[in-house]
Amino acid sequence: MAEPAYDPNNVFGKILRGEMPAHKVYEDAHTLAFMDVMPQGDGHTLVIPKAPSRGLLDAEPETLAAVMRSAQIVGRAVKAAFEADGLTVFQFNEAAGGQTVFHLHVHLIPRHEGVPLKRHEGGMADPELLAGHAARIRAALG
Repeated sequence: MAEPAYDPNNVFGKILRGEMPAHKVYEDAHTLAFMDVMPQGDGHTLVIPKAPSRGLLDAEPETLAAVMRSAQIVGRAVKAAFEADGLTVFQFNEAAGGQTVFHLHVHLIPRHEGVPLKRHEGGMADPELLAGHAARIRAALG
């Protein structure tokens, strides 16, 4: 079965074009990282490619490499900024796989022993809280 086509009007495409706001924490030539507006925990950050990719299966290998390189850089900062015991990394593909925004993205969630994840559909976080979390991560990036 063929993969569906990439739709450039997805919310992450709009963020990349500056048509929607985001609390950005990291950017390089190939990727962008920003706060998830429906966080499953404090510091929940997303890393996306700038290249149009629906998911893992249609992305160019170079795009995947760039995303994972940035996920490692940002993941280290997220873990440090929130003094976390660990880091959960999620990546979903297609609706049946749990994907809700059809632009490749990696979730980075700092984790503390004994603290469960919140539901992802738990509502939008306070923008001021997200701005503060983004500032902490940017500071940890140096």
